[in-house]
Amino acid sequence: MSKYKTKPLSPEGLKTYSLDSRKSKVNIKNFAQVLAPDKSYVRFVNSLPDVLAGKNFKEFIVLMRKAKKANKAIIFALGAHVIKVGLNPVIIDLMKEGWITALAFNGAGIIHDFEIAFAGQTSEDVELQIKNGKFGMAKETGEMLNEAINSGAKKGLGLGESVGEKMATSNLPYKNLSLLFAANKLNIPVTVHVAIGTDIIHFFPETKGESLGKTSLQDFFLFCSLLEKLEGGGIFINVGSAVILPEVFLKALSFIRNKGRTLEDFSTAVFDFIYHYRPYQNVVKRPPGEKGKGFYFIGHHELMVPLLAASLKSF
Repeated sequence: MSKYKTKPLSPEGLKTYSLDSRKSKVNIKNFAQVLAPDKSYVRFVNSLPDVLAGKNFKEFIVLMRKAKKANKAIIFALGAHVIKVGLNPVIIDLMKEGWITALAFNGAGIIHDFEIAFAGQTSEDVELQIKNGKFGMAKETGEMLNEAINSGAKKGLGLGESVGEKMATSNLPYKNLSLLFAANKLNIPVTVHVAIGTDIIHFFPETKGESLGKTSLQDFFLFCSLLEKLEGGGIFINVGSAVILPEVFLKALSFIRNKGRTLEDFSTAVFDFIYHYRPYQNVVKRPPGEKGKGFYFIGHHELMVPLLAASLKSF
C-alpha cells in the first residue's frame, strides 16, 4: 500500500457528451484532394535552384524513387497535426501507390483518425472546452478506442493493429478516410507509441493501463523490426512529431544496433513547420550511418505534404 497521504483521483463518474454534438474545427469538407500524376510537377522540381532546400528536395525525391524501385522500407512517422490539417486522403493515396510501407503514430494520432471515421470531423476548441472541463470528454472517442485497445491486448495485438481491426469491423460512416482503416485493408503495419497521461482517452473509466502498456510496448518492438528493413537504401520520415516519435526512433535504432544488426545505409527526413531540436538531433543528425543522409524541410504540413506527394507520383 502506498505511503502517500494524497490518493489518486478516480475516473468514475466522468461527465461525457456525444462526439456528434461537439463543434470541431476541422471537417472532411476541408480535406485535401488527391492529384493525378502531372509532369508539370517534374518540371517544377527540376526548376528548383541547386542551393540549400531546393537542392536537398531534389536529392530527397531521387532517394525516395530509388527506395521504392528497390522495394526498400519507407516509413512515415506522423504527428497528429498531419491528420488535423486534412491530409488523410493524400497519405492514403501514397499508401495505395506503394510510397509508404509502414506508419508510426503518437497516441493523439489514433484519436483524430477515429474521430474523422466516426463523425467526419475532429479538433475541438481546446481553449473553450478546457474552461468548463469538457475538453476530451467525447464519449465515443474514449469508450470505443479503449474497447479496441483492451480487446487487442487480449488477442495479443499491438495498439496500432488493435485499432485498425476495430476500424475494419465497424460501420463507422467515414472510415474510408481513416489512415488506420486504409492500412489495415492494405496490410501496412501501424505502430502507436503512447505516453500515458498525454491523451484524452487515458482518463476514461474504460482505460486499462495494462492494455495500453502491453499493446504500445509490443508496437515498439514491431517498430524496431520495421526499422531493420531500412538497411540498403530505405527512408524514415518524421512529419510533425516534435518529441515522442523522434525519441522512440532513436531508442529503437540503438536497440537494433545493440543486437548486432547492420543499419548504416538509409536516409532520414523531417517535415515540420518550425525547427525542433529533437527531430533534428534524433532523426536527421545522429542516426544515419556513413552511407545515409538526413534532411530537414520546413514548411506548413498542408503545403509540404501535398507537394511531396505530387512530386513523388509525377516522376
